[in-house]
Amino acid sequence: MLKIEYVWRELLYRAIELNQPNFTITELANRFHLSSSMVSHALLPLRGLNIVKIGKIKSTVVDTERLLYFWATRRNLNKEIIYQTYSKVPVSEREATLPAKVIPTAYSACRLLFQTTPADYDKIYFYSTDLLSIKKRFPQVNNRSPNLLILKPDPFLFLYRQIPLAQIFVDLWNLPDWYAGEFIRAIKLIIKEKIGL
Repeated sequence: MLKIEYVWRELLYRAIELNQPNFTITELANRFHLSSSMVSHALLPLRGLNIVKIGKIKSTVVDTERLLYFWATRRNLNKEIIYQTYSKVPVSEREATLPAKVIPTAYSACRLLFQTTPADYDKIYFYSTDLLSIKKRFPQVNNRSPNLLILKPDPFLFLYRQIPLAQIFVDLWNLPDWYAGEFIRAIKLIIKEKIGL
């Protein structure tokens, strides 16, 4: 994930989960060990689109929904895939068999965290740094289309109590499966309820 995406995700997390759209450039820089100029660079296009307002003392997200779509259209999920394989094990069993220190996203996150499954799904996506354990449980199979995909977590993903709603949304946005649209609509309803739309 690009460093500027840490900033976008944090702004969305504050606006959606915490209902706290205010921020300062300094606190974002400190949280992610970035320079103030890097944070300003991340905010520049958002300011130009009137998604954020930058003030001398405090700044604020003024359009959470547009920020969500802004990040979604710039996310490149394929670059994050570090392991993929095929398993004939049913979806729920595959999800349950993964090591404890994994973070679900996309379809699995919707089902496991929010108990919503608007469509059947076969592919599962998880963030993990424990590839060795995953490979032992799910060895490489090259002659079938992968249905278990492991993504590289950025160093700050584990700061959150659970994967942020915005991260699930943008990950879903980047998936080509026909059923991704159903899940996008479902997670967007949860987000809209949180931000009062």
